[in-house]
Amino acid sequence: MQKPTGSSAINSQIQLPFSEAVRIAYQSLKIRFWRSIITTLGILSGIAFLVAVLAGTAIESAVQAEETQTVGSATEELPSGIPADKVWLVTMSLIVCVVGISNAMLMSVTERFREIGTMKCLGALDKFVVLLFLLEACFQGLAGAIVGSFVGTGFALLVNLKAAQWSAWRVFYKFPWIFDVNGALLGVIPVIVGGCLVGMLLAVLGAAGPALRAAKMPPVDAMRVEV
Repeated sequence: MQKPTGSSAINSQIQLPFSEAVRIAYQSLKIRFWRSIITTLGILSGIAFLVAVLAGTAIESAVQAEETQTVGSATEELPSGIPADKVWLVTMSLIVCVVGISNAMLMSVTERFREIGTMKCLGALDKFVVLLFLLEACFQGLAGAIVGSFVGTGFALLVNLKAAQWSAWRVFYKFPWIFDVNGALLGVIPVIVGGCLVGMLLAVLGAAGPALRAAKMPPVDAMRVEV
């Protein structure tokens, strides 16, 4: 029987399924639980601040609209958009969040030189190593973003609703769940969903560089590293 050569030999390599990559990534996070918690807390704080600003703006506008209707001053213009200083603060917090994720993932790559080298010696392809690190970052980003979104929303609710002293039925019927008072898709629910997506995206972006570095590492060099 003729042995496969060239590109046919490469195509005949065994590739692990996506479910196996998910399992390995999950097990790796369990082993490095406390380091993962630190990274997740960084994502949580950044997303909580982002959601608190966006949801708080929508709630504040709804509160002022309700107060305007109550006093009968319908001609008063309602504020729209997010103040520039808050935009700047949110941007800086997200940048710090991405830098923190990149630093944590670089440390993870450094600590796992032997593990990466062993996987590559056993036949793991570069794209599988990249997928492994991106999945770990995605799990951390999703967990931090979900908790951070609800923390930010809860903070915005407490600050604005307590100050406005809305009655229970007004909170239920006039609350900006989907759209804000200006009709923009910046209600509380879209902001929460958007916060979760942004958290995952930031985690993946922060882990992309370290993941590529891990994938391009020669197996022999990785196995020679002193632990």
